[in-house]
Amino acid sequence: MYRIGIGHDTHRLEPGNGLWLGGLKIPHSKSAVGHSDADVLLHAVTDALLGAATLGDIGELFPDDDPENKDRPSSSMLAVAMDKVQGSGWNIVNMDCIIFAQKPKILPHREEIRRTISGLLSLDINQIWIKAKTGEAVGPIGEERAIAAECVVLLETQAAFNKT
Repeated sequence: MYRIGIGHDTHRLEPGNGLWLGGLKIPHSKSAVGHSDADVLLHAVTDALLGAATLGDIGELFPDDDPENKDRPSSSMLAVAMDKVQGSGWNIVNMDCIIFAQKPKILPHREEIRRTISGLLSLDINQIWIKAKTGEAVGPIGEERAIAAECVVLLETQAAFNKT
């Protein structure tokens, strides 16, 4: 059996000292604002995983009004979600993600982001793809006031996964 999940996240950008994207700190003159480390990509991946496995969403597991989640690394949220997903009998087949940002350019960082996510989830790097789109200088993304990410994940039951 297979299941598909989709995740989305958006954060406001303010002057700062870099962005967390996919578990990697990217040099930039701005930072994403959030209760946690505001890693939009890992938040989208986490939500996609939880949704595909029908295990809720990131806001249910890590509410932003819980002081324990203040400045929490998104990688730890992803680890908890992945444990729940695998504990429910699912494995990741692949994921396809998009980062929406005018700046910084993602292409120079893409392979390192893929390697980082691969390590966090114990996946082959070829199970993960990252794309980037600009806002074409339009709207909050294009005006560099926000950054967003979306991720689609395909899960397969562990029984089916072990047969391949």
